Amino acid sequence: MGRKRKGRDISGWLIVDKPAGMTSTAVVNKVRWALDAKKAGHAGTLDPDATGVLAVALGEATKTVPYVTDALKAYTFTVRWGQATNTDDADGEIIAERTARPDEAAIKAALPAFLGDIEQVPPAFSAVKIDGVRAYKKARDGEDVVLSARPLWVEELLMTDVPDADHAVFEMTCGKGGYVRSIARDLGEALGCLGHVVRLRRVWSGPFDVESGITLETIETLARTPELDTHVQPLEVALADLPELRATEGAVTRLRNGNPAEAIGHAEFGETVWVSHDGRAIAVGEYRGGLVQPQRVILDHGA
Repeated sequence: MGRKRKGRDISGWLIVDKPAGMTSTAVVNKVRWALDAKKAGHAGTLDPDATGVLAVALGEATKTVPYVTDALKAYTFTVRWGQATNTDDADGEIIAERTARPDEAAIKAALPAFLGDIEQVPPAFSAVKIDGVRAYKKARDGEDVVLSARPLWVEELLMTDVPDADHAVFEMTCGKGGYVRSIARDLGEALGCLGHVVRLRRVWSGPFDVESGITLETIETLARTPELDTHVQPLEVALADLPELRATEGAVTRLRNGNPAEAIGHAEFGETVWVSHDGRAIAVGEYRGGLVQPQRVILDHGA
């Protein structure tokens, strides 16, 4: 019989303004400790040197993580021209250099090729798995890492500043699975000058933005106090982009047992919806004309 996990049954979202120099996993572990939470996870990894929104799911909110990771995300980032690194950011080794520098007109002219549905090759130092092993582990061991291109939706890519000839600042909104480091690398190649990321910040992710985030310093200061609990957002916030239907009294038990049941509201046949009872999410599933087939059952998560 498995050992019972220690901690509180607390559910919801804590939005962290992640500092540079920490892995996303380390931040999640710090949040779990600070809230004495039994279960926690995050909705989308940030590179160790990146900052900004890291949405940490607690308890039953971990079942809603896919609806945040699938949502659009926005970043600000700075590219350093003239150098390529093996990690596509400033943390890596310089593997090539060029003296050419693009002007503002050339940069702006290159951006449309990176909009809409594009194909993107992830960095060699990434969490993509190759035969069950993370690519970055193979790269660190000196193996030649070859990754296939993956589809990515880029909603917006704007140049916002050119502080000097060596640097340009951008804003990007994209879908799931986007690597800003790959954008910087490929943009540098397209401009004939090479490039890598020197600063990266996620400003929002789905329904969560950096303004609602809490710093790690504040988390440590408020750790294990009721005041930290007040920063936890409701589980239901992650479901804001899905239609909400309401369960009838007789449907609650059926839905929580994973069975189709009646729900009241408006949705398209086959659409993913969430079902509430007394304002609380009890299931996420597929709408089938008056009935909802649960795909994720959400257990009672308090008042």
